[in-house]
Amino acid sequence: MTLFRHSQLAIVLAGGVLLSFSAAAVELALGPMPISLKHLPVPPVPGLLDGPDPIVVNKNAAIALGKALFWDTNVGSDGMACASCHFHAGADGRVKNQLAPGGQSSPLSDQTFSNAMTGGSLGPNHTLSIGDFPLHQREDPFQEHSTVLYNTDNVVGSSGTFGGEFRAVDRYTAPNDTCSRSVDSLFHAGAVGTRKVTPRNAPSVINAVFNHRNFWDGRANNVFNGSSPWGDRDSDAGVWVKQNATTLIKQRLHLINSSLASLAVAPPQNTTEMACRNRTLMELGRKLLLRRPLQNQKVHPEDSVLGPYSLNSKPGTNTLYKLLIMQAFNPKYWSYSGNPPIPVPKGFAPYNQTEANFGMFFGLAIQLYESTLISDESPFDNSARDAGNQPIELSASELNGLKQFRKNQCALCHLGPNFSAASINANAAIAKTHPEAFGEPTFFISASTNVVNRIPLLIKNAPVTAFFDTGFSSTGVTEETADIGAGGVDDFGNPLSFSRQYLQHLAGNNAAVLDEDVTKVRTCDFQEALALNIKLPYSLPSLFTITDGIRPQPQSTENCFLPANNAFLPTTAAALAELNKPNTRKMVASVDSTFKIPSLRNIELTGPYMHNGSMATLEQAIEFYSRGGNFAYDSKQVTRVFPQPNLQLDAQNRADLIAFLKTLTDERVRYEKAPFDHPEIKIPHGHVGVEQTVSGGNPLGAVLGKDEFLTIDAVGAQGNSSPIQPFEAYLAP
Repeated sequence: MTLFRHSQLAIVLAGGVLLSFSAAAVELALGPMPISLKHLPVPPVPGLLDGPDPIVVNKNAAIALGKALFWDTNVGSDGMACASCHFHAGADGRVKNQLAPGGQSSPLSDQTFSNAMTGGSLGPNHTLSIGDFPLHQREDPFQEHSTVLYNTDNVVGSSGTFGGEFRAVDRYTAPNDTCSRSVDSLFHAGAVGTRKVTPRNAPSVINAVFNHRNFWDGRANNVFNGSSPWGDRDSDAGVWVKQNATTLIKQRLHLINSSLASLAVAPPQNTTEMACRNRTLMELGRKLLLRRPLQNQKVHPEDSVLGPYSLNSKPGTNTLYKLLIMQAFNPKYWSYSGNPPIPVPKGFAPYNQTEANFGMFFGLAIQLYESTLISDESPFDNSARDAGNQPIELSASELNGLKQFRKNQCALCHLGPNFSAASINANAAIAKTHPEAFGEPTFFISASTNVVNRIPLLIKNAPVTAFFDTGFSSTGVTEETADIGAGGVDDFGNPLSFSRQYLQHLAGNNAAVLDEDVTKVRTCDFQEALALNIKLPYSLPSLFTITDGIRPQPQSTENCFLPANNAFLPTTAAALAELNKPNTRKMVASVDSTFKIPSLRNIELTGPYMHNGSMATLEQAIEFYSRGGNFAYDSKQVTRVFPQPNLQLDAQNRADLIAFLKTLTDERVRYEKAPFDHPEIKIPHGHVGVEQTVSGGNPLGAVLGKDEFLTIDAVGAQGNSSPIQPFEAYLAP
């Protein structure tokens, strides 16, 4: 494959000559040409549905189970469903009680609600208005060095639970868990408690099946272990498997391409999103198993999945969760008549096998349901193509927008049919049959299964080729300290980043390698080389050579992206010596404040935008990229995010780019047609009262605010007659 020319700016940096980014942003070759999502394969999950002893024995029953669990408000400790934050084109369209006072990494002592742009005080019960956005405002929104008029570390996240300390569940009818609840130290209006809000925006779950990892920081592991988000990192994870009538053993589970299942099991245990503290998935199973799915919610009789279970005009369904599990899953996971040897809290009854394995049932069922949420019927997908793969049924404005998308570096991150480099395995598979989706003869992007890649950056104002996690990017949306994203750690103190693990792998410290994919990285598939098989009398700043000590990569060199003389990596000794240098430029992982690159599909409907929800409109997002971001720091990918004169100086190009992005909207999503139809759901949407004054007297506790609700009616397969609107349409004036 022809070596990709990253950009003239990258060449300038590699040569050690620094130019202003505006000067370097000259006319470049067009980037990759996106293609239809219809071509993209869903990454397979060996052992889930296939093989001699699959986990799921009835896929349709599992999808029905997953859809019910996703939309059921009984899943939360106090009325929150998974869908409560993902009901609007897979994202969250609420506008009240949606502010968090600081990012994920902000110290608790710094978390206070900033004032609004107008100077007025903000609080947890604030109703968002168009004037609240963007959260970072410039005098001239198109100029990198324009005066900052307003900046806040507030986050537009998702309202969740009141929290509290878990006590017990009711097995049959009570919708809310028994918890010891009190007023939260951050989320309150006077002496009245409000619902807590997540410190990140909720991304869409539509097309998320293609992501290698999920959550903004990638903590939903590609490997599902059956009981937690952490994959192989969690040494205590596993599922209980019946061997015979008298024997039950706990076994490790290792399902690849299952980050949706890893994601699904996290919110029901999260004390901001859905649960009281210390509620387990086993307790959730105990709460739900003997209930009718969607017990208090109507299901449309023509629902594309749940229609056969509908009670027509009555809430609930005609089955039980336990029965759906028995239909969907292999009996060895639920048919044991005894009790697993699991410690039980004082006063609690022993858990049965179905309760003990409820995390696996929950995660995999929701994964199979969300795997049906693929929006591949947009105008862009359905357009005929010419010989150069150009869509020919788009308007002149939309086609110029596509050109601007390619010309202005957008396609370097929003890559492939899903418009996201986070679709690692899917992109790698399609690259073999549709290489045009990843570049043209002089301008290619490496699309391999590598979970780590390399990119030219400026670190401490010096050019460095650094490692970063594939599918993650730092664009300078917020200050670095507000949220370090994939630079964070898991529950066990280990780095989330694959890049940091890869440095340890190169240096021989394989005990620090927690994710198997890290060991499979091929150096010959890096975008920028790590090693060069040449002997020089001197050492190169960012490359290992024979002079430093190199060895052939252990993997095959078939179909490498880089030339054969780059299919090398440093010797263990050379890597360790370089890693120990305080100013190394060869062994640098730049991952702080990097976040998963979201898909752009249905972007018209999925605002607010960015991990902190800081932009309400596509126009604001384009302004941000036109000027090259908000903040500069070492991990910012400055060879991809820098001022773009084609957009800064040309309003028509900006308008056309937005017109193109709107061609990625699937009308089935807009009108909630199958597979995007859904049951009825009643979603907490702020509290009775205004900004800083909230009425108490919630049925959960007198000191908690009375909920207001957004009721979304049940929709059948034919969808709604009225379309859902972009986020800004719901904002106060």
